[in-house]
Order: sequence, then structure tokens, then C-alpha cells
Amino acid sequence: MTVPRQVQRTIGLMSGTSLDGIDVAYLESDGYSHVVAGPAMTFPYADDLRCRLRDVLGGVGPVPEVERAMTEAHAAAVERFVETHRLAADLIGFHGHTILHRPEIGRTWQIGDGALLARLTGCDVVCDFRSSDVAAGGEGAPLVPLYHAALAAALLKPLAILNLGGVANLTWLGDAADAILAFDTGPGNAPIDDWALRHRGEAVDRGGAMARAGRVDAARLAAFLTHPFFDRAPPKSLDRNDFLAGAADGLTAEDGAATLTAMTAAAVARGAAYCPAPPRRFLVTGGGRHNPVLMAELASRLGAPVAPVETVGWDGDALEAQAFAFLAVRSRAGLPLSLPSTTGVARPVSGGRFFAAAASPAAG
Repeated sequence: MTVPRQVQRTIGLMSGTSLDGIDVAYLESDGYSHVVAGPAMTFPYADDLRCRLRDVLGGVGPVPEVERAMTEAHAAAVERFVETHRLAADLIGFHGHTILHRPEIGRTWQIGDGALLARLTGCDVVCDFRSSDVAAGGEGAPLVPLYHAALAAALLKPLAILNLGGVANLTWLGDAADAILAFDTGPGNAPIDDWALRHRGEAVDRGGAMARAGRVDAARLAAFLTHPFFDRAPPKSLDRNDFLAGAADGLTAEDGAATLTAMTAAAVARGAAYCPAPPRRFLVTGGGRHNPVLMAELASRLGAPVAPVETVGWDGDALEAQAFAFLAVRSRAGLPLSLPSTTGVARPVSGGRFFAAAASPAAG
């Protein structure tokens, strides 16, 4: 059966593993090839909410209370975004926040109350994008690759799109329309961010300043690369806390940052070896592209040009939020959100849970 292609005005919401805040992006799309990106904004988490989110990672602590507070923060972000840009939307794609990701035991958990968000915003909501894939035997991540493929349709291939969020993931696109492979490569910014917070009281190693002043511990880097995750063929995925900043314990603040940064880049290089053909270039999205030391490490290890996605006109700060707007449209049309080559699922799988604003009473 052919699914009608209906362009929808959609807002995508993303709260990434870096815990920095809420990305909000507007997208007009039919869920296929029609993609018109609109404005985007980021709303940093208040320090208290960021700490509360960090405390429930792993699915422990007062999860329901934190889920409500996080959902209310998303609703407030949508309200400000809509007022600022004077736009209307038909649908919201609400990723929520991942607090536990263990696909090997059939478990992935993104907190976020879709029904509450629909009530608070007065807009239809799609959420819980990953559970169907995991229930069908997939990794549940990464889910952004189908959006990458739609964006990159006209670009020269083979091409790699690298997302440097809290966890790093890679999308490889070949010349054929269905030539796609995606997987998590290893840690992204999370261990570096956690290290910077512990040693400098800052949420990130801004500009890579700590890493630039340090030296890489070669022995620790070599030991890190013996982790069995790197020998697993993709598709594969990680939880934010699978690789922790503790790998640098005992080093100075600067040497630890340099070593953790090198670990992230080396993991990407190990992952890139699984690409079916060498990419012509790597386009980098996510917060890590703002770290010049990490970008230089990548360029030295990958053997191909490395550049931020802005070089092809994309917005790297909005890309994941746009992706969940795109996936919300696909969900409503019953289209796949994941493929065997992106999550390891046995067959293409749709997903997402729908909450109609009209079906819920107004928020009190």
C-alpha cells in the first residue's frame, strides 16, 4: 500500500546525553524526501534540573518527579519557541531524555510524558521512538540516520556523518539509495564533559582548552581500545555511562582531558574501519564539533577531510531535533524509523506513541 505523502509542520525536541538542554527545531516534511528546515533554538537546562536528570541516570531515584519537571521544561521551551517565531505546528516529535539504554536485555528508557506535553502545548505529540525497535530485537539507536539520508540525498558518496553528542554515532551512506550503515562508535562528549565538571566546575571543556594544555597518556589510550565493544561488528549502541571519565583517574586535569579527547577520536577511527567503503569526507554534527582539539584529533586519525555540517548548509545544533520532527511524521504515516543496517533489527520497524491534544483535557 502506498502511503500518502502529506507535508506536516512539525516541531522536534531533543534532550541529548550531554545534558546541556533542550533543542527545539521547526521542520516541514512529508517524512520522505521533502525536508524544509525552519528556525531552531536551544534552551539550556536550569542547573537544578540538570543535576536532577543526572541523578536519575540508570533509572534510579525519583524518576516520576524528574520526568514531570523535564516535560514541563519542554512545554515551556515550545511555548517560547512558538511565540518567538510566530509559527504553528501540526505535530511535535518528543524524544524525551534517555536515562537507561540496555538493548541487550531488551530495555531502553526515555523519560518524557507525551500525554502531559500534548495537554500543556495543545499540540499532537509523538514520543517513545525507540521501544518498538528494541522490542523487535534492535539496538534502538541510532535513529537519526534516515534523516541524514534524506538531507544528504544530493551529496557525493560515500559519505560519513558523525554525531558527537554524549555518545558518538556514525552514519555511512553509499551511492545506492539503500546503502546505509549506522552505529555508535564509542564515547562522545560525555566523559570529557564529566571530567571538566569534576575538575573545573564547567559543563564542557570549552574550546578544548584543558585538552590542549595536556598530554595524552598513550598506555591508557591503548588499554581503552581493548574494550570488547570495539571488536563488535555494527550495528551496535551504547548507554551514556558505558564509558566514564574514570578512565582518566589519577591524571592531571589537563592530561585527563587530553586523554579522554583522544579516546573519543580513536574510537571513531576504529568504528570507521567498519564502513563498507572509505568515506570521501566526514561531516560532523553535535556539540563536539565546537571542540577544536577533538576535531583536530579526528582529522589526524581518519584519513579523510573532517568538517562541521555547516559546510553543507546544515545546522549542527538543530540536526537531532529536526530528526525527531522528521521521525514523528514517519511514525504517523507508519513508515520505518529503523532498518536492519541502522539498529540490527530483523526487519524495518516503525514506532512511536501518539498522543492527540484534542483527546486530553486542558492543563490546569
